[in-house]
Amino acid sequence: MSGAHRGIVYPARLPRFERFPAPPEAADRCRWFWVPRWDLPPGRTSRQQVVGFPALNLVVQSGEPVTVELAGPTTRAGHRDLVGTGWAVGALLRAAAVAALVAEPEALRDRSEFLNLPGLRDPVASAMARDDPAAAVAAFARWLVERVPAPGPVEASADTAAALLQDDPTILRPEDAAQRLGVSVRTLQRLVRRHSGVSPAAMIRRRRLQEALQRIRSDSAADLAAVATELGYADQAHLTNDVRTVLGIPPGAYRRATTGGSAPQSP
Repeated sequence: MSGAHRGIVYPARLPRFERFPAPPEAADRCRWFWVPRWDLPPGRTSRQQVVGFPALNLVVQSGEPVTVELAGPTTRAGHRDLVGTGWAVGALLRAAAVAALVAEPEALRDRSEFLNLPGLRDPVASAMARDDPAAAVAAFARWLVERVPAPGPVEASADTAAALLQDDPTILRPEDAAQRLGVSVRTLQRLVRRHSGVSPAAMIRRRRLQEALQRIRSDSAADLAAVATELGYADQAHLTNDVRTVLGIPPGAYRRATTGGSAPQSP
């Protein structure tokens, strides 16, 4: 998929990682599926850092036992230390699936909860035991279609708003999105919070930061002041502060860490 590494802080650290478009029958329940797989030598740890999308993810992941986790939207960079051999199959959820799985998405902000969903867990785990992520995604998609009602007008409106806020670089303020959608800013805020757990402004900030990190690591000659201007930051200092707040390092240090497609490994 296009932009498969958007939101991943150090792509060079990734184990095998794939994003799968949602099958047509499930495309109104989730945006895409993501599947990492890893097989690390004894004593080796791979730290994966992510500036996640401002949305909820439903994840089936390996372990003893295999678990199903509903992860809420994040307001900061997160990480997971991978060891041994394992896998995960996740779905970035749309509004209809969020409404079917959780009453208050804001309560899951920066946290997650485990769900007892054997009808999802078992077929996905069976496919991954065969090392067949495509079959795992197909099983996951079937479960979503069977378990989650098709979106109604409200959920469809929430998805349209989220897509605009997360994907359209011309949307620099919530007012821009509200005007494009023909609703008030207050209506937009209620709609987005109810189905994502974060505000429209937070969605814009996260998209802008993801794009900034992608530009910084992929173009070593890019002028940071120009990047800041193009992405709607007030100035370079604003970009620097945003990157430092989320990653703990300024843009220059991040660029140096990713030069050559690699980053220092965690101990």
